[in-house]
Amino acid sequence: MRPLEGLTILDLSRVLACPFATQILAELGATVIKVEQPVTGDETRSYEPVVHGKDKDGNDGDVSAYYLAFNRSKQSITVNLRSPEGQDVIRKLAASADVLLENFPVGTLKKYGLDYETMAALYPRLVYVSCTGFGMDGPYASRKGYDTIFQAMGGLMSLTGERGGGPVKPGLPMADLTSGLWVAISILSTLIGRQKTDAGCHVDFSMLDGQVGLLSLAAARYFTLGEVPPRMGTEHPGRIPSAAFVCGDGKWVQITGADQHWALLCNLLGLEAWATDPTLVKNVDRIARREEVMAGLSKAIALLTRDEVCRRCDAVGVPAGPILNVDEVLADPHVTARGMVGEYDHPLIGRFKGLRVPFKFEGFDDPVMKRPPLLGEHTDAILQERLGLSAEQVATLRTQRAI
Repeated sequence: MRPLEGLTILDLSRVLACPFATQILAELGATVIKVEQPVTGDETRSYEPVVHGKDKDGNDGDVSAYYLAFNRSKQSITVNLRSPEGQDVIRKLAASADVLLENFPVGTLKKYGLDYETMAALYPRLVYVSCTGFGMDGPYASRKGYDTIFQAMGGLMSLTGERGGGPVKPGLPMADLTSGLWVAISILSTLIGRQKTDAGCHVDFSMLDGQVGLLSLAAARYFTLGEVPPRMGTEHPGRIPSAAFVCGDGKWVQITGADQHWALLCNLLGLEAWATDPTLVKNVDRIARREEVMAGLSKAIALLTRDEVCRRCDAVGVPAGPILNVDEVLADPHVTARGMVGEYDHPLIGRFKGLRVPFKFEGFDDPVMKRPPLLGEHTDAILQERLGLSAEQVATLRTQRAI
């Protein structure tokens, strides 16, 4: 048994943040009913990159790898939310759901009679989660935004980039990904709360709030020192050593240590004089001499290959790791041994790989990776099994363009 078996999530969300959250919960055992627009589905079904495939009749059946990355292990139902009959389908499906998740612009679902107030009146135990760019209220509530906008406005970009250079976007959509984690946390925590009160609730999650909430150390430095942290590349503003260094073979290594690692690092790099220098023993003293210390470390590390630096660090317990490209990460023997890369069979593209939910349990079954659904694949089954509709009634809804 997986920990979330028996939980049902009615997922009206699309694109990345919320689908990432529900994919995690689905692979932990929840039943996730993904509601998609008829014909087109979640817009990410058309996003690059594309995996080329064929359907059972031999027709081209291209699939978006973007969609595949965030929609595994779900059921897909197509419903036209603009149709009164489609809206009624959603209201009826919510009767057997524990959670309704949506990421529409503020006010959109109220026009369809699918807002929190309406649904809570029908189902007082329903947990209703709204994920919006800027929240349900506040001066920015009506603004539109994407991952990079929230990175920019939430401070992440201002902290990212080389010293003296301009702001840089991280290599992953961090606002979307971290928002997905926040959403998953909100769902799990409110469900535990519901066990105590027997009442549902409304979660108002703003993706900008989520980014502000991650400022953590940067905010602590500002609250403490009045410091607006500058961009420092891979260097840590309050710790030396903690940075990426280029090695003699042109490869890069990240070394991050504390006071107890300083002498060990100096000795393995041939900097014995620094190892015993009382003016460099404490981190605060090394920070005061940042330029000198970083230059000396860089020069010494440049004399060794990356593998040699890592070998020497590992031998004495200095935290260090090679900076790996994506292909190197996915082929890494430890990543492989931990089973982080999985596979599933897809009817259009055959075997395809994905990254597993990174939990391993004792006492529960581990997360299970299942393929993403075809568009509307489960529409008929869900309507018949959950709502008790006949095949003729489902056909009528399709004729009415409600599904």
